[in-house]
Amino acid sequence: MAIETKTITYEFAGKAFDAVVAYDDEADGPQPGVMICHAWGGRKGHEEATALAIAEMGYVGFAADIYGVGVRGETTEECQALMTPLVEDEAERHGRLAAALTAMKGLDEVESDQTAVIGYCFGGLCALDMARINAKILGAVAFHAIIKNQGVVANDPIKPKVIAYQGYDDPMSPPEDLKAFSDEMTERNADWQLVTFGGVKHAFTNVEANNPDLGTIYNEGAARRSWVSFTNFLEELFV
Repeated sequence: MAIETKTITYEFAGKAFDAVVAYDDEADGPQPGVMICHAWGGRKGHEEATALAIAEMGYVGFAADIYGVGVRGETTEECQALMTPLVEDEAERHGRLAAALTAMKGLDEVESDQTAVIGYCFGGLCALDMARINAKILGAVAFHAIIKNQGVVANDPIKPKVIAYQGYDDPMSPPEDLKAFSDEMTERNADWQLVTFGGVKHAFTNVEANNPDLGTIYNEGAARRSWVSFTNFLEELFV
């Protein structure tokens, strides 16, 4: 196995985006592709490290860009200002996600009918939206997502398999949102799972998360357990 990375660019509505792709350069033919949607600060080291870890599993990791080339947030205010317009504009959000998925499926390294979308925080919302709109993927995975439906109106059965990993004490997705998500998935006849970790807050997979006032706290146990479950989920998808 020889893991390589490259950056590719793509466009939506005249705006440029780029993605970091990690893959096994010695793979015998195309491999399943996993698109990674970033948290509210934009694509950073956390998502790129996830792409590398996915490549180590024998898949292609595609760390997508939903904000635009070089657009990143550092402070809470900057991140909120980047995320909020896309949370409020469903058409723009979905258009950018579709452009990223198309770019991934078009790679020579990717087996286009064997794909999944995952995401963290805002990216978790994005991954769940891809299931909600029945994008042509096999599965959607959310880690500490903004799990509440942000405007998708549909009642047809959800086809991709869905799994969400949430902290029960996450202030950005409180228990009533978890219940609403469960009801939504059930009403749309999805193959869904919701894994909740007691005593765990938001951003639990991010080792740099340590803001009690904001409710973002890394949790090694929840991070490890969710990752093991996630790898099993991918193995089930890509058979």
